[in-house]
Amino acid sequence: MLKHKKKRLGTRIDMTPMVDVAMLLLTFFMMTTQFKPPEDVEVIIPASHSQFKLPESHIMMLYVNKEGKIYLGVDAQGLMERLFGTQNKYKRAIEVDKNTLGNILIQARISDPKLRTVIKGDKDAPYGPMEDVMDVLVKAQITRFNLVTDLDKGV
Repeated sequence: MLKHKKKRLGTRIDMTPMVDVAMLLLTFFMMTTQFKPPEDVEVIIPASHSQFKLPESHIMMLYVNKEGKIYLGVDAQGLMERLFGTQNKYKRAIEVDKNTLGNILIQARISDPKLRTVIKGDKDAPYGPMEDVMDVLVKAQITRFNLVTDLDKGV
């Protein structure tokens, strides 16, 4: 007697729920992600023709805004905590007085000797505070520093 085999039925997996979950996750991450954290100090930098890439880590950034206020920030959260206290650990920059700036710079350099000093001044900032910052750097024996500018692509 011949045995009659039944045809195999193919299994089919419905992919609709997986696509829905993927789209929901994609939407969630797009809505909640901050691509660039907000700046504590708004500085519009001047243009220049020189092109020099700043290092990624070990940076001590001095900001001078258009009102002439001086801000100091470092890229390491632990060092920010040592310099300015626990409440300022996650801030990018803290306003400092030019009289206390020298001591803070020396403490930062002692804590991390690899720190590179960078000055980011607003193009409309008065010249006096910029000169004060550079004088404090020289008195603290920090003779190598970079000035941040925007690359002028018109030339």
